[in-house]
Amino acid sequence: MVDVGSKPLTQRCAIAEGSVLISAELATAIRENSLKKGNLLEVARLAGIQAAKETSRLIPLCHPLPLDVVRVVATLEDQHVNLRAEVETTWKTGVEMEALTAVATATLTVIDMGKAIDKGMVIEFIRLVKKTGGQGEDYIAPQRDQAGSAP
Repeated sequence: MVDVGSKPLTQRCAIAEGSVLISAELATAIRENSLKKGNLLEVARLAGIQAAKETSRLIPLCHPLPLDVVRVVATLEDQHVNLRAEVETTWKTGVEMEALTAVATATLTVIDMGKAIDKGMVIEFIRLVKKTGGQGEDYIAPQRDQAGSAP
């Protein structure tokens, strides 16, 4: 692990997002909340929160962090389940990995919850959207176009 012992405590925030392309049949089942495993959007949201809290156990060399806030939002838009995670801490190192882990786990949870209906789901992207705090410069990702790619 990188030595962060001499770094000052600072307010840090990271936002990540991702998307899963799903079938029309699965989108209907999500809207109707008729999946046998339960409410896909809520389970994915909770999985993301849990994953953010466990990041240092999952990613080698990640520092365990005292998280102040973990927000995960899961929404259905047409044939996409969109995930967004926002993580905040006041600590010596950033929370980018926690936000990304939250989104990655939430997307995998979508696949687990929906695989009985749609075995062809595709995780289209996972990316860091914003990072603030710390000694380095803040980061804001470029906007995505309609096709989902950054300019």
